[in-house]
Amino acid sequence: MTAVRQDAWSPDDDLILAEVTLRHIREGSTQLAAFEEVGERIGRTSAACGFRWNSCVRKRYEEAIQLAKQQRQKRNYLRKQTFSAVPHVSSINSLGTEEEQEYKSEAASEETITIDAVIRFLRSWKNTYQDLSRHIKMLEKELKDKDEELFELRVDNERLSREVNNVQTDYRTVNDDYKTLIQIMDRARRLASMNEEEEVKPRFKMDANGNLERIE
Repeated sequence: MTAVRQDAWSPDDDLILAEVTLRHIREGSTQLAAFEEVGERIGRTSAACGFRWNSCVRKRYEEAIQLAKQQRQKRNYLRKQTFSAVPHVSSINSLGTEEEQEYKSEAASEETITIDAVIRFLRSWKNTYQDLSRHIKMLEKELKDKDEELFELRVDNERLSREVNNVQTDYRTVNDDYKTLIQIMDRARRLASMNEEEEVKPRFKMDANGNLERIE
């Protein structure tokens, strides 16, 4: 028993799903049969294949689906024409009318063109996917570069923040020292002023007779 996968769908899985489903549509089979075949090939359930087809892959192949349906209609028409020609005369049955031969030739040619168109469409989608993959890788590289640049800016910001904090601390220290110095200078100025006042005041002494005598 094939193990059921649970991982994400890859572009190759989508391509297999599209190719098999378009073939079943073209051959007049059912989509359920296509999903079962795809499930066997890629190791998924038919329900998962059906959900992937209807939710994601189908919308990318609308043109190819219409071409496959047209091709199926032409196959059915040719099959009916073959069955209806059985009761006719053997010569007519073997050769057919000119109109039938011409239509069959045109149908075969159109069938070939239709298959080529589908192949071109699938190749074009593959090229588009490759271009998108390259663009995504380029964006991922740019995002990585931006992340590295952002990290460097954060490191610089933290360094500058520390330097600013250190400068602010130094400023507060210098400011406190300045205030202390101003206070010391004010105190010294007041002391000097008091000493000058004491020196200016005259001093007296009393003699033996009770008279005051100024001391120089």
